[in-house]
Amino acid sequence: MNSAIIVAAGGSRRMGFDKLSAPLGGRPVLGHSLLAFERCADIAEVIVVTAPDREPLVRSLAAEAGLSKLAAIVPGGAERHLSVWNGLQAAHSSAKTVAVHDGARPLVTPTAISRCLAAAAEHGAASLAHPIADTLKRADADRRVVGSVSRDDLWAMETPQCFETGLLRRAYERILDGGDLVTDEVSAVEALGEPVFLVENPEPNPKITYPADLALAEAILAGRR
Repeated sequence: MNSAIIVAAGGSRRMGFDKLSAPLGGRPVLGHSLLAFERCADIAEVIVVTAPDREPLVRSLAAEAGLSKLAAIVPGGAERHLSVWNGLQAAHSSAKTVAVHDGARPLVTPTAISRCLAAAAEHGAASLAHPIADTLKRADADRRVVGSVSRDDLWAMETPQCFETGLLRRAYERILDGGDLVTDEVSAVEALGEPVFLVENPEPNPKITYPADLALAEAILAGRR
């Protein structure tokens, strides 16, 4: 079986308000993420990692949408890797693969989730991603351009990031033992020296970080209808 851990424990500091409860296409942002995994036939259970004050929102969304795969709601940690670790502890013991997803990426599709899970089943570790298309510049502390960065072979990471469950556990045990900080699961697995394969996602899958991102996501959703 495959488990999903949806990370929804952030404080939305850059947003200025709770982005996960912000309305998007008729439901809160987090609701879209939950529904995508509910509708993915390859996911057997969903674990939500969140702050205690957001738990009522999760339960309300689950009740309104009739979510059958919500298996647990667990508290988040002070850092992302601690939140994911808490989610791993709640995963079913028979889960062969786990998909970790940012609750603030509401536009992920069930098809993309399945493609990433399939790649992880084949290779052990995989992540949705897209190649960098923008011109990249490096700047100094005063924001003066000091050079160019080649975008060849550069990819922007997305979620879900999917792993053989034992591999992700080993990766996070190493991070916890060393007291290191990682910003995503791919970084934790990289630290073990294990390869991670990228699955190109042709569909927009942005992370809601700033208020303008909501308007963009709204436009993308309207185009899908």
